[in-house]
Amino acid sequence: MTLHVSGSAESGTGTGFVLDGRGHILTNNHVVAPAGSTGDITVTFSGGETASAEVVGQDSGYDLAVVKVSGVSGLKPLPLGNSDNVQVGDPVVAIGAPFDLSNTVTSGIISAIRAADAGSGLDGGQAGSIGLGFAIPINQAKRVAEELINTGKASHPVIGVTLDMQFTGDGAKVGGKAADGGPAVTPGGPAAEAGIEAGDVITQVQGQRVHSGEELIIKIRAHRPGDRLDLRLERGGKELSKTLTLGSASGT
Repeated sequence: MTLHVSGSAESGTGTGFVLDGRGHILTNNHVVAPAGSTGDITVTFSGGETASAEVVGQDSGYDLAVVKVSGVSGLKPLPLGNSDNVQVGDPVVAIGAPFDLSNTVTSGIISAIRAADAGSGLDGGQAGSIGLGFAIPINQAKRVAEELINTGKASHPVIGVTLDMQFTGDGAKVGGKAADGGPAVTPGGPAAEAGIEAGDVITQVQGQRVHSGEELIIKIRAHRPGDRLDLRLERGGKELSKTLTLGSASGT
Protein backbone atom coordinates (compact mmCIF):
# COMPACT_ATOMS: atom_id res chain seq x y z
CA MET A 1 0.00 0.00 0.00
CA THR A 2 1.01 3.61 -0.41
CA LEU A 3 0.64 6.38 2.16
CA HIS A 4 0.14 9.91 0.85
CA VAL A 5 1.06 12.49 3.47
CA SER A 6 0.56 16.24 3.29
CA GLY A 7 1.30 18.96 5.81
CA SER A 8 1.54 22.72 5.98
CA ALA A 9 5.18 22.78 4.85
CA GLU A 10 5.79 19.57 2.90
CA SER A 11 4.25 16.40 1.53
CA GLY A 12 5.39 12.95 0.47
CA THR A 13 4.62 9.29 0.02
CA GLY A 14 5.67 6.10 1.73
CA THR A 15 4.87 2.47 2.28
CA GLY A 16 3.26 0.47 5.06
CA PHE A 17 1.61 -2.87 5.76
CA VAL A 18 -1.48 -4.05 7.62
CA LEU A 19 -0.85 -5.22 11.17
CA ASP A 20 -4.34 -6.39 12.14
CA GLY A 21 -7.99 -6.45 11.12
CA ARG A 22 -8.75 -3.31 13.14
CA GLY A 23 -7.04 -1.11 10.55
CA HIS A 24 -3.63 -0.57 12.12
CA ILE A 25 -0.84 -0.05 9.60
CA LEU A 26 2.89 0.03 10.33
CA THR A 27 5.05 2.53 8.47
CA ASN A 28 8.14 4.67 9.06
CA ASN A 29 7.99 7.75 11.25
CA HIS A 30 9.71 9.83 8.57
CA VAL A 31 6.80 9.01 6.25
CA VAL A 32 4.11 10.48 8.51
CA ALA A 33 6.20 13.23 10.11
CA PRO A 34 5.36 15.86 7.45
CA ALA A 35 1.68 15.66 8.47
CA GLY A 36 2.42 17.08 11.89
CA SER A 37 -0.68 17.50 14.02
CA THR A 38 -2.88 19.11 11.37
CA GLY A 39 -1.95 17.41 8.08
CA ASP A 40 -3.70 14.67 6.14
CA ILE A 41 -2.78 11.02 5.58
CA THR A 42 -4.45 8.97 2.87
CA VAL A 43 -3.80 5.28 2.28
CA THR A 44 -4.13 3.73 -1.17
CA PHE A 45 -4.37 -0.07 -1.14
CA SER A 46 -3.02 -2.30 -3.89
CA GLY A 47 -6.54 -2.82 -5.22
CA GLY A 48 -7.02 0.90 -5.69
CA GLU A 49 -9.24 1.55 -2.66
CA THR A 50 -8.39 4.64 -0.62
CA ALA A 51 -9.05 5.57 3.00
CA SER A 52 -8.09 8.34 5.38
CA ALA A 53 -5.80 7.51 8.29
CA GLU A 54 -4.82 9.00 11.63
CA VAL A 55 -1.57 8.59 13.54
CA VAL A 56 -1.90 6.25 16.53
CA GLY A 57 1.69 6.60 17.73
CA GLN A 58 5.14 7.38 16.41
CA ASP A 59 8.74 7.03 17.53
CA SER A 60 11.60 8.88 15.86
CA GLY A 61 14.28 6.77 17.56
CA TYR A 62 13.11 3.56 15.94
CA ASP A 63 11.78 5.48 12.90
CA LEU A 64 8.46 3.65 13.21
CA ALA A 65 4.86 4.83 13.31
CA VAL A 66 1.41 3.25 13.41
CA VAL A 67 -1.58 4.78 11.64
CA LYS A 68 -5.16 3.55 11.62
CA VAL A 69 -7.57 3.62 8.69
CA SER A 70 -11.33 3.78 9.14
CA GLY A 71 -14.20 2.56 6.99
CA VAL A 72 -12.24 -0.30 5.43
CA SER A 73 -13.31 -3.93 5.76
CA GLY A 74 -11.65 -7.21 4.86
CA LEU A 75 -8.11 -6.15 5.72
CA LYS A 76 -5.62 -9.02 5.69
CA PRO A 77 -2.70 -8.66 8.10
CA LEU A 78 0.76 -9.39 6.70
CA PRO A 79 2.22 -12.57 8.24
CA LEU A 80 5.40 -11.63 10.08
CA GLY A 81 8.60 -13.67 10.15
CA ASN A 82 11.28 -14.00 12.82
CA SER A 83 14.23 -11.69 12.30
CA ASP A 84 16.26 -13.56 14.94
CA ASN A 85 16.65 -16.38 12.40
CA VAL A 86 17.93 -14.16 9.57
CA GLN A 87 21.36 -14.95 8.15
CA VAL A 88 23.65 -12.99 5.85
CA GLY A 89 23.01 -14.20 2.30
CA ASP A 90 19.31 -14.97 2.80
CA PRO A 91 17.18 -13.90 -0.19
CA VAL A 92 14.82 -10.99 0.45
CA VAL A 93 12.43 -8.73 -1.43
CA ALA A 94 11.63 -5.08 -0.71
CA ILE A 95 8.10 -3.94 -1.55
CA GLY A 96 7.52 -0.21 -1.61
CA ALA A 97 6.58 2.92 -3.46
CA PRO A 98 9.74 4.91 -4.19
CA PHE A 99 9.00 8.21 -5.94
CA ASP A 100 5.30 7.28 -5.81
CA LEU A 101 5.82 4.25 -8.08
CA SER A 102 3.21 1.81 -6.77
CA ASN A 103 3.65 -1.97 -6.46
CA THR A 104 7.44 -1.79 -6.84
CA VAL A 105 9.39 -4.92 -5.84
CA THR A 106 13.17 -5.27 -5.61
CA SER A 107 14.96 -8.53 -4.85
CA GLY A 108 18.35 -9.05 -3.24
CA ILE A 109 20.13 -10.68 -0.34
CA ILE A 110 20.83 -9.68 3.23
CA SER A 111 24.33 -8.24 3.19
CA ALA A 112 24.74 -7.50 6.91
CA ILE A 113 22.79 -7.83 10.16
CA ARG A 114 23.43 -4.26 11.42
CA ALA A 115 22.09 -0.73 11.31
CA ALA A 116 23.89 2.59 10.80
CA ASP A 117 24.41 5.82 12.72
CA ALA A 118 23.03 4.62 16.02
CA GLY A 119 24.11 7.66 18.05
CA SER A 120 26.52 7.79 20.98
CA GLY A 121 24.21 7.53 23.99
CA LEU A 122 22.83 4.36 25.53
CA ASP A 123 20.62 6.52 27.69
CA GLY A 124 18.38 7.59 24.84
CA GLY A 125 20.49 7.95 21.66
CA GLN A 126 18.75 7.20 18.38
CA ALA A 127 19.06 4.04 16.35
CA GLY A 128 17.09 3.05 13.31
CA SER A 129 17.18 2.96 9.54
CA ILE A 130 19.21 5.63 7.79
CA GLY A 131 18.80 6.18 4.05
CA LEU A 132 18.64 3.36 1.57
CA GLY A 133 19.74 -0.17 2.28
CA PHE A 134 19.14 -0.41 6.03
CA ALA A 135 16.23 -2.29 7.58
CA ILE A 136 14.58 -2.46 10.98
CA PRO A 137 14.40 -6.06 12.32
CA ILE A 138 10.77 -7.19 12.26
CA ASN A 139 10.87 -8.55 15.82
CA GLN A 140 11.87 -5.08 17.02
CA ALA A 141 9.27 -3.45 14.80
CA LYS A 142 6.54 -5.75 16.13
CA ARG A 143 7.33 -4.88 19.74
CA VAL A 144 7.43 -1.17 19.03
CA ALA A 145 4.19 -1.36 17.02
CA GLU A 146 2.40 -3.10 19.90
CA GLU A 147 3.52 -0.40 22.32
CA LEU A 148 2.50 2.39 19.94
CA ILE A 149 -0.97 0.86 19.56
CA ASN A 150 -1.42 0.30 23.28
CA THR A 151 0.09 3.50 24.68
CA GLY A 152 0.85 5.84 21.78
CA LYS A 153 4.58 5.73 22.48
CA ALA A 154 7.38 3.17 22.68
CA SER A 155 9.94 2.44 25.38
CA HIS A 156 13.65 2.27 24.63
CA PRO A 157 15.95 -0.13 26.50
CA VAL A 158 18.87 1.76 28.03
CA ILE A 159 21.95 0.91 30.09
CA GLY A 160 22.77 4.44 31.20
CA VAL A 161 26.20 5.11 29.68
CA THR A 162 27.72 7.43 27.11
CA LEU A 163 30.07 5.67 24.72
CA ASP A 164 33.36 6.90 23.32
CA MET A 165 32.46 6.72 19.62
CA GLN A 166 36.00 7.75 18.66
CA PHE A 167 37.42 4.54 20.15
CA THR A 168 39.12 2.53 17.40
CA GLY A 169 39.86 -0.62 19.35
CA ASP A 170 37.82 -3.82 19.42
CA GLY A 171 34.72 -3.39 21.55
CA ALA A 172 32.51 -0.59 22.85
CA LYS A 173 34.30 1.79 25.21
CA VAL A 174 32.46 3.68 27.92
CA GLY A 175 33.44 7.35 27.65
CA GLY A 176 35.05 9.56 30.24
CA LYS A 177 32.11 11.95 30.45
CA ALA A 178 28.67 12.58 28.98
CA ALA A 179 27.92 15.19 26.33
CA ASP A 180 26.75 17.63 29.00
CA GLY A 181 29.98 17.23 30.92
CA GLY A 182 28.48 14.94 33.53
CA PRO A 183 29.58 11.38 34.29
CA ALA A 184 29.58 8.89 31.41
CA VAL A 185 27.97 6.29 33.67
CA THR A 186 24.62 7.61 34.87
CA PRO A 187 24.55 7.54 38.69
CA GLY A 188 22.00 5.01 39.88
CA GLY A 189 21.42 3.76 36.33
CA PRO A 190 21.53 0.16 35.09
CA ALA A 191 25.25 0.23 34.23
CA ALA A 192 26.18 1.84 37.53
CA GLU A 193 24.16 -0.78 39.43
CA ALA A 194 25.95 -3.50 37.46
CA GLY A 195 29.37 -2.11 38.39
CA ILE A 196 30.36 -0.73 34.99
CA GLU A 197 32.86 2.15 35.12
CA ALA A 198 34.10 4.89 32.79
CA GLY A 199 36.81 3.52 30.50
CA ASP A 200 35.50 -0.06 30.53
CA VAL A 201 35.45 -1.76 27.12
CA ILE A 202 32.39 -3.98 26.63
CA THR A 203 33.34 -6.94 24.43
CA GLN A 204 30.39 -9.34 24.64
CA VAL A 205 26.62 -9.25 25.14
CA GLN A 206 24.87 -12.54 25.85
CA GLY A 207 27.92 -14.42 24.61
CA GLN A 208 28.05 -12.53 21.30
CA ARG A 209 31.06 -10.42 20.37
CA VAL A 210 30.73 -6.65 20.23
CA HIS A 211 33.23 -4.91 17.97
CA SER A 212 32.11 -1.26 18.17
CA GLY A 213 29.89 1.20 19.97
CA GLU A 214 27.35 1.09 17.15
CA GLU A 215 27.17 -2.69 17.42
CA LEU A 216 26.56 -2.52 21.17
CA ILE A 217 23.67 -0.07 20.69
CA ILE A 218 22.12 -2.33 18.06
CA LYS A 219 22.35 -5.37 20.34
CA ILE A 220 20.86 -3.44 23.26
CA ARG A 221 17.99 -2.16 21.11
CA ALA A 222 17.10 -5.76 20.19
CA HIS A 223 16.01 -6.35 23.82
CA ARG A 224 13.22 -5.07 26.04
CA PRO A 225 13.45 -2.91 29.14
CA GLY A 226 13.76 -5.21 32.15
CA ASP A 227 15.75 -7.89 30.31
CA ARG A 228 18.86 -9.15 32.11
CA LEU A 229 22.00 -9.22 29.98
CA ASP A 230 25.30 -10.97 30.63
CA LEU A 231 28.19 -8.70 29.65
CA ARG A 232 31.91 -9.29 29.30
CA LEU A 233 34.24 -6.33 29.57
CA GLU A 234 37.90 -5.40 29.82
CA ARG A 235 39.22 -3.11 32.55
CA GLY A 236 42.92 -2.42 33.03
CA GLY A 237 43.92 -5.53 31.12
CA LYS A 238 41.58 -7.81 33.05
CA GLU A 239 38.41 -9.48 31.74
CA LEU A 240 35.31 -9.16 33.90
CA SER A 241 31.73 -10.48 33.79
CA LYS A 242 28.75 -8.30 34.72
CA THR A 243 24.99 -8.83 34.77
CA LEU A 244 22.92 -5.79 33.83
CA THR A 245 19.16 -5.20 33.94
CA LEU A 246 18.04 -2.89 31.12
CA GLY A 247 16.32 0.33 32.07
CA SER A 248 13.65 2.16 30.11
CA ALA A 249 13.37 5.54 28.43
CA SER A 250 10.37 6.94 26.62
CA GLY A 251 10.71 7.42 22.88
CA THR A 252 10.09 10.66 21.07
